[in-house]
Amino acid sequence: MDIKRPQKSKIRKRIRTALLVAVGVAAIGGITYGLTKLKPAAPTLDRSTAVIETVQRGEMLREVRGNGTLVPQITRWVPAPADGRVESILVQAGVEVGPGTVIVELSNPQMEQQAMDADFQVKAAEADEENLRVKLESDSMTQQSAIATINAEYSQAKLQLDADEVLAKQGLVAELVLKISRVQVLNIANRLKVEQQRLTVSSKATKAQLNAQESRVQQLRALAKLKKEQVDALKVRAGTGGVLQQVSVQVGQQVTPGLNIARVADPASLKAELKIAETQIKDVKVGQPVLVDTRNGVIQGLVSRIDPAAREGTFTVDASLTGPLPASARPDLSVDGTIELERLNNVLHVGRPAFGQGQQTVGMFLLTPDGQEAVRTQVTLGRNSVSTIEIISGLREGDQVIISDTQALDSYNRIRVR
Repeated sequence: MDIKRPQKSKIRKRIRTALLVAVGVAAIGGITYGLTKLKPAAPTLDRSTAVIETVQRGEMLREVRGNGTLVPQITRWVPAPADGRVESILVQAGVEVGPGTVIVELSNPQMEQQAMDADFQVKAAEADEENLRVKLESDSMTQQSAIATINAEYSQAKLQLDADEVLAKQGLVAELVLKISRVQVLNIANRLKVEQQRLTVSSKATKAQLNAQESRVQQLRALAKLKKEQVDALKVRAGTGGVLQQVSVQVGQQVTPGLNIARVADPASLKAELKIAETQIKDVKVGQPVLVDTRNGVIQGLVSRIDPAAREGTFTVDASLTGPLPASARPDLSVDGTIELERLNNVLHVGRPAFGQGQQTVGMFLLTPDGQEAVRTQVTLGRNSVSTIEIISGLREGDQVIISDTQALDSYNRIRVR
């Protein structure tokens, strides 16, 4: 037969169960609260992948770097001398040329015909000059012959006058005959004088005509020489010594006067054109030392010009080369340039970090004395260079800091280093 249990035992069981549940919930809540208050474990940085630098005190060399090219300071464009067609290109770019080196040959049939016509005109003028000379000499000889004849007549008349005067004194010749002899001598003397004057004038006229003809011949010779030089200029020469940089025409092309055919550069007059970022240009000045690396040698130089305006985020800085050029130096050769800005004495400096710029305050991880951990430290940076930066405050000489990129650890103030 069934026996009914007391109601009191059931109540106790329920109370015990409720207490156990309450204790369990409280325990879970406490554990959860405790876990939320725990700090995250410090991450670990591999020493082999980190760049660690030691803070030093001493001289710090400030520099900026930029890449660029070697550019000739003396460049000559070779223009087309006249209209013409390119017949042949005798020299290609990159070849060293002299002033008389023929680069391109042009043709111009009309100009060649004009040169031939000018030569024929010179020969015709020379023949005319010779013909005129012979004619004038003949006229002069005819005039001289006439003078000689008159002179003979004068001598004969003078002899007759002398004889008549002697006979007249003896009364053997009439006074009228003596007067006629005197008139005859005077007449012939006047004729002789006129002919002699005519010969003098004729000589001057002869000289003037010959000078005029000679001037015409010289004019035609100069014209013929010019035409010949123009034809010879169709063989386009470099005009100066150097390296042929560019030939801008092709065989068969028709060119016009003044068109640039080729460019010649003097390899001994090179300068470096460096591209410097606009954020680094503020301290660059004319006269600062420059080292230009051609990858086959380093050339010393000085800053000679700074472009007044930026292009695509960079300024062009010209560096004149003062040191000897290596054998590999050529126009348009790619180079790297390092400009020395200044030398800072007795300053704290360290390798330039991958983060932060000069004149900023940044957080840097400072290694603890045992080197096992690194603590974030606020560091004020000063003037910067290519690979180093000045420390204003936050670090001391001998401190070791991590300068590699630590942006992934920005949320931590302490890391482990292994």
